[in-house]
Amino acid sequence: MEGVMTDPPPPGSYPPPPSGYPPPPPPGDAYPPPAGGYPPPPQGLQALPTDAYTSWFTRLLAWLIDYIPVFLLQGIGYALLLGTRETVCITDVSEFELGEFCATGASTTGQLAVFVSSILVLVYAIWNFGYRQGTTGSSVGKSILKFQVVSENTGRPIGFGMSVVRQLAHILDALICYIGYLFPLWDAKRQTIADKLIKTVCLPN
Repeated sequence: MEGVMTDPPPPGSYPPPPSGYPPPPPPGDAYPPPAGGYPPPPQGLQALPTDAYTSWFTRLLAWLIDYIPVFLLQGIGYALLLGTRETVCITDVSEFELGEFCATGASTTGQLAVFVSSILVLVYAIWNFGYRQGTTGSSVGKSILKFQVVSENTGRPIGFGMSVVRQLAHILDALICYIGYLFPLWDAKRQTIADKLIKTVCLPN
């Protein structure tokens, strides 16, 4: 009979949706997470025990290995500076007849050798402590002794720029009579002052 309202069908008796549409979520359940689930929260390194960090002695050995090319290049430069010194003598021909005066000084070759060796040391330091350490976590010495400099928050290398900044921050370790370099002997994370400022730690590979 027209105009007469009928009761709605009971729950669960609705017709199925057309093909191709996803089924509705079950009543009372939360929407499902996206495919693959939610990413895990970032894991920091704060909970690691002290023994998990690279020891001070291992870091010292790596430093010595890293600076072997520096010592060699500077040694060659200053050896040439000393080996090519020039001596100039002047004889006094005045009425006083004071004799001959001699003076020894650096040659042009020696000065050039020191300049070139200094440039090579700078290029090596930028490559080793900036690019190589920043992108892989390890300088030449650290790579040989199998440990890395990484961010204590992410556990990953800190990049070229921050690696250079970290090297400059070591100036603070040296300013206090080099005591900053000894901090890893007693620090819980075996960090130097530079490590604390840049928030880096040294971990075995």
